[in-house]
Amino acid sequence: QVQLVESGGGLVQPGGSLRLTCAASGSIYHTYTMGWFRQPPGKQRELVASITAGGSTNFADSVKGRFTISRDNDKNAVYLQMNSLKPEDTAVYFCNADLSVTLWQRNTYWGQGTQVTVSS
Repeated sequence: QVQLVESGGGLVQPGGSLRLTCAASGSIYHTYTMGWFRQPPGKQRELVASITAGGSTNFADSVKGRFTISRDNDKNAVYLQMNSLKPEDTAVYFCNADLSVTLWQRNTYWGQGTQVTVSS
């Protein structure tokens, strides 16, 4: 059973920073792309950033230059460093991982979500 556990969300003032952590646990054979999505209140879930196993990254235009994504392949973990936060970054942030539990079984997994609120 694979689980993704997120941490690091909370309340921060505009201009502040937060670092989200997501760790995948269970019987994991290989981890491919990992990433972060977010769902603002009343809106659809959207991609924030992703990173491949080789380290190639992709960012939503709205967070470019403010957010960075990194990963630790040995720990099956992915991190999202969020700087210069804006009220419009307020959302539930979800970790996402494309991984395999055996050579032939590959699926996409989601974390339970962590709330990020940017407000003065």
